[in-house]
Amino acid sequence: MFRLIPLPALAAGFITVLVGYTSSAAIIFQAAIAAGASQAQIASWLMVLGFAMGISCIGLSLHYKMPVATAWSTPGAALLVTSLAGYSMAEAIGAFLFSAALITLSGFSGWFERAMKYIPLSLAAAMLAGVLLKFGMAAFGAMQSQFWVVFPMFIAYLLFKRLLPRYAVVAVLLVGCALAALFGLIKLDGLRFAIASPVWTTPEFNWRALLGVGLPLFIVTMASQNIPGVAVLRSCGYQPPVSPLVGWTGLINLLLAPFGCFALNLAAITAAICAGPESDPDPKQRYRAAVAAGGFYLLLGLLGGSVGALFAAFPQALVLAIAGIALFGALASGLALAMKEDNQREAALITFLVTASGLSLGGIGSAFWGLLAGGLALLVLNWRTAR
Repeated sequence: MFRLIPLPALAAGFITVLVGYTSSAAIIFQAAIAAGASQAQIASWLMVLGFAMGISCIGLSLHYKMPVATAWSTPGAALLVTSLAGYSMAEAIGAFLFSAALITLSGFSGWFERAMKYIPLSLAAAMLAGVLLKFGMAAFGAMQSQFWVVFPMFIAYLLFKRLLPRYAVVAVLLVGCALAALFGLIKLDGLRFAIASPVWTTPEFNWRALLGVGLPLFIVTMASQNIPGVAVLRSCGYQPPVSPLVGWTGLINLLLAPFGCFALNLAAITAAICAGPESDPDPKQRYRAAVAAGGFYLLLGLLGGSVGALFAAFPQALVLAIAGIALFGALASGLALAMKEDNQREAALITFLVTASGLSLGGIGSAFWGLLAGGLALLVLNWRTAR
C-alpha cells in the first residue's frame, strides 16, 4: 500500500477527512433534523455523502492525475438548517435534485469555466490565503487550552521540516495523537461501529421549495465552494479542467440526492492539504493524497451511523493544531503568489482581508465577497483613462 500511496500522502488524506468531518459534521446533523429526518435517514445522509466524496475524489484524481478533493457544501448545510422549516423530507429531496441539476448543467455547459477565466491568479491566491489564515492562527490559539499537546506538535514540525521535511506533517499527527492519548483527551466511551444503509426518499417538487431552498443552495455552493475550489487548485500550480470537474460532481450529487446527498462540490480548505507540498514534494504525485482521502471517505460512508461519535472522540485543540500546521505550506505559497505582481498587490491585499474577515452576506461566504472586492479594486486601481 505504501508503494502506491506513500505515508505523507496517506497522512494528508487522513487529515483532509479529519478536518472536513470535525469542522462541519454537526451542521449536517442539524440540517437533516431540520428536514425532519429519522435516525436511519440521518445515517443515510452521512453514508451517501461519504460515498459521493470518496467516489469523486478517487475517480477524478486518478483520471486527471491531480489532487481533486471534493466535499459537501458546508455553507449549503448551514443554509438548510434555517430554510427547510415547513417543508417535508420529500420536498427537501426535490430541492436537492433541482440544485444538483443546475450544478451539472453549469459544469458541462462550460459557462462556469468561462466565468472563472476572468479571476486573476493573484486574487485567487489571496483568497486562498484569506481562507487558510484562520486555520493557521487557530493552531497557535489551541496552545492556550492544550499547551503540552500543541506546543510539542509545533516543535516536532520544525525539527522534521529541517531534517525530514516530507514527514513533517506525519510527525505532527503522530505526536499530537500520542500526547492526546497520554493525557486522556481521546474519549472512546461513546464510540460504536454501525454499518449504515441507504434510505430512498421519493422526491416531491414544490415550486416554493425549489425557489426557496434549491436555488439558494445552488448559488451558495457555486459561489462559496466551487469558485474557491477551482482557485485553490490554480494557486497550487494546477490547471484543472473546470467544466468536467464541476459537471461530474453535479451528476454524482444528482444520482445520490434521493438518499440525502444535498450538495457535492470541489473542496477548498481540505483541497489545499492534498495539493500542498507536505503531501508530496512532486506536484505530479500529489493526486495520491486525494485518492487516500477518497478511501477514508468511503470507509466513513460505510460507518455513517458512527461518524458523529468517532470524530467527537478527538479533542478540538488537536484537530485545530493538525489542520493549521498541515496548511502552513499552502498558506505561505498563497501569500507569496498573491503579492508577486506589483500592479495587483493592493487588490490582492483587499481580497485577502475581506476573505479573512469572515464576511457573510445573503448566505454567501467571505471567499466570494473577497474575490468581488479584489476584482473591483483591481479594476479601479488599474483604470487608464484615454488621452
